[in-house]
Amino acid sequence: MMAAARLRLALLLYVFMCAAWARPGLEPAIRLPSERAAAAGEGTDDAVGTRWAVLIAGSNGYYNYRHQADICHAYQILKKGGLKDENIIVFMYDDIAHSPENPRPGVIINHPQGGDVYAGVPKDYTGREVNVNNFFAVLLGNKTAVSGGSGKVVDSGPNDHIFVFYSDHGGPGVLGMPTYPYLYGDDLVNVLKKKHAAGTYKSLVFYLEACESGSIFEGLLPNDINVYATTASNADESSWGTYCPGESPSPPPEYDTCLGDLYSVAWMEDSDFHNLRTESLKQQYNLVKDRTSVHNTFTYGSHVMQYGSLNLNVQHLFSYIGTNPANDDNKFVEGNSLPSFTRAVNQRDADLVYFWQKYRKVAEGSPGKNDARKELLEVMAHRSHVDNSVELIGSLLFGSEDGPRVLKAVRAAGEPLVDDWSCLKSMVRAFEAQCGSLSQYGMKHMRSFANICNAGILPDAVSKVAAQACTSIPSNPWSSIHMGFSA
Repeated sequence: MMAAARLRLALLLYVFMCAAWARPGLEPAIRLPSERAAAAGEGTDDAVGTRWAVLIAGSNGYYNYRHQADICHAYQILKKGGLKDENIIVFMYDDIAHSPENPRPGVIINHPQGGDVYAGVPKDYTGREVNVNNFFAVLLGNKTAVSGGSGKVVDSGPNDHIFVFYSDHGGPGVLGMPTYPYLYGDDLVNVLKKKHAAGTYKSLVFYLEACESGSIFEGLLPNDINVYATTASNADESSWGTYCPGESPSPPPEYDTCLGDLYSVAWMEDSDFHNLRTESLKQQYNLVKDRTSVHNTFTYGSHVMQYGSLNLNVQHLFSYIGTNPANDDNKFVEGNSLPSFTRAVNQRDADLVYFWQKYRKVAEGSPGKNDARKELLEVMAHRSHVDNSVELIGSLLFGSEDGPRVLKAVRAAGEPLVDDWSCLKSMVRAFEAQCGSLSQYGMKHMRSFANICNAGILPDAVSKVAAQACTSIPSNPWSSIHMGFSA
């Protein structure tokens, strides 16, 4: 009888174990005592669940080298941390490693003395597959909504942990993409809410590198959906590029572009060194915040912020990005042992550094000199055109004295950028139809368009004054609208 009882118990246990494995990506919900003990010995915060990661570089072009370098470096951390390729989804345009301008063909570095971070990186979504629709479909685990690419999605379950790292240009309320339209804060937060409502994760951590990145979550991200987010900057300041020409440490002399971003490099170099079984999200946040602000001096750098379910920051990083076994003996130290940077470049000006370096290096009188001069002048002309057009529209709407004040007004902390996000997107379309694309630089003016909406002005009115402000659209490639609208 006792043997029969033991058999029934064994069969029952087998049924439960099979049920737990029925969904792909889920670890068993029930473990044998020996397995539970082993898991506890590993120092896991939560022995149940699968780690998932989404890495996205939202730009293209060799002058934006650093964003894809950031993403590739993050992949290497996750891979060494024990995550499987089937659970890591990578978005990158993939035009950097094999660019004719890359001095080391097929290689991407994220540190002046760093090794190749491009090797082995999955090419899940590349080129025009890097778009808002695919990013949202992947987050939601919606395979039928994905267009092109590997088809991999976050097919997570209720006990799983998700890590998202996004590196790109941004502006108030918006994140760049190498394809149009851009990604807007309200849409991203609505997708996170939808993911939570589906019950397909236990906790989600979002690391965001972009100018004004705090505005993506400020006043939008709830604190009760188990999403913890940190951003490179607050809602009204730029983030910063690093390892740029002229800095110390400087990239190798053959590189004309920044190798990384300050916030991104800070969290990844910390992760490269520490035992992430014992380092918490909060501890890393504090170290990254200190390094990104140059020890709170802000001689350059930005205010690293945190949003959402702040109670999650006591969790160990191991639950989200694993840990490199080589770091098991490294003790966590509260002081920031990683070096400060002597300088950094405002991320919005990093492309100017590239174009200037390129122009400076070409020999006088050569055909290449003329081409490099033309590129530099075009990007500067585009900036002037966008700045002047937005300023003139503000003056036409609110008067020459009140215009600058209205356009530059910043809402109090905790308030979202705009009351009506549909109005903001319509406002951007009205501007671009008359004045040409904002492009990555022009995203800085999103606050102006948001403030016009908050003042009760309708998009039709902006369309009329934009037609007055922009009698023609410049023909240079920086203002072309052939790819579509930003919103």
